Amino acid sequence: LVVLIIVMAITITALGFVSQSDVELACGQNMVLHRQMDYLAESGLEHARGLILNPQDIAAPDEYWKGGTNLQLTSGSDYYDVVVTRNDLCNYIIDCDSYRMKDTERIGFSSLRAELRLDPCIAYWVGSSTTVSSNMNIKGDVYCDGTLTNNGIINGDAFAARTITGTNITGKKNESVASAPVAWPNLTVADVGPTYYLIDPNTPLIPSVYPARVYYSMGDISMPGNVTINGTLVVGGKLTVSGPNNVIAAVKNFPALLVGGQVLMKDASSLVVNGLAQIEQQIAVDPNTTNTACIDVTGALFIHRDGVTSPSITVNVTAAPAVASIEVSPGGVSRRWGPAAGAFFKSIKRE
Repeated sequence: LVVLIIVMAITITALGFVSQSDVELACGQNMVLHRQMDYLAESGLEHARGLILNPQDIAAPDEYWKGGTNLQLTSGSDYYDVVVTRNDLCNYIIDCDSYRMKDTERIGFSSLRAELRLDPCIAYWVGSSTTVSSNMNIKGDVYCDGTLTNNGIINGDAFAARTITGTNITGKKNESVASAPVAWPNLTVADVGPTYYLIDPNTPLIPSVYPARVYYSMGDISMPGNVTINGTLVVGGKLTVSGPNNVIAAVKNFPALLVGGQVLMKDASSLVVNGLAQIEQQIAVDPNTTNTACIDVTGALFIHRDGVTSPSITVNVTAAPAVASIEVSPGGVSRRWGPAAGAFFKSIKRE
């Protein structure tokens, strides 16, 4: 009887150890699953960041990646869903849910919400010393390959090869930078070809809505007003804007405006550019102008030389990397460029 009692006690004790081990093993498996779902959700955030930085990979008409469902890193039963919402042109909210499926039931789940900031994201780039006049409003970062004098508003960071003076810069002042955060696009008509619609130089464009294509003038050209170009305008010489309501809207992965000379704004003229504007010389105003001229750029404004030389012109530039990023294929070799040099997560929260 005593032996039986001892054997029973040993058996009960052993069963207790086995039960405890089963619980600890289950807890360990749950922790492994929890970590795996967390890492998968973080991978979803990185997936979104990569595509936001490379909008060229997103098919038109979408400007940026808006997410997807039932995405996988590898084959198996682990999935993640991503929803991307753009707060403004340089800030995104990313929601990612990761989960493991067994039959039709989710046996593991993790949810993250992150705020992504594109930074630096150059809205205005000038290849020499320049002054941002009081009539200029820039929403995004600025680079100047020289001395930057700011009398306007820069709602972003400022980068300069030399010094930066002035106020109304909401971001950081980065002086004596060794190189530009974003390189000069260096686009030519050969990059946006090989086929284009040739327009006669020295002949003004006709007020009209031009269909989506590349338009090329080997010399000077004038926009008299009420001209809408859905595509790319390439001007080998000077572009003169002599009337109001001119619009250039780039198509997916193409620049909006390439000018080999200067852009001259005349009396009460206006130009709206949606996309990348690359100008070799400066933006100037006709000396006979009595009414304000205006340029609005949503995308990126890159000027190789003197920038905007007249303080009387109203210039609004808004960084929009999704429409300013390009992918061209000169000679059949793909080349990409974008105004956003990087991105970081301002916050990551577990939902």
